[in-house]
Amino acid sequence: MSDQNNEHHGGYYTGDVHNQFVPEHYDPKNRKKIWTTFWILLAVTIFEVAIAFTSLSKELLMWTFVLLTIVKSGYIVGIFMHLKSEKKSLQYSILLPFLLIVYFIAMAIAEGNYLHKMF
Repeated sequence: MSDQNNEHHGGYYTGDVHNQFVPEHYDPKNRKKIWTTFWILLAVTIFEVAIAFTSLSKELLMWTFVLLTIVKSGYIVGIFMHLKSEKKSLQYSILLPFLLIVYFIAMAIAEGNYLHKMF
């Protein structure tokens, strides 16, 4: 693209045809949002690493890690994938299948623990 065309759209060429002129992607005001997200995710990750070295039971650690991973992934989807600002119907169409998958994983873990104790 030419520089004149880029100036017309008010953005710069990013190499991504679909998102090259989205104002959020080059607005300097969003740097604070990016850094805030970085620090929140870093704090949760440091907490995960710290509790790995505690004397908590293995099962409690496992469920804590699963929960914190879901929290981090939800935060990333809400902020960086802009799901937080979408219509409620789109949010639910993504959230409900995700919750169903999490439920199936929890049931598989519970079933695996039950079968492991039987044999």
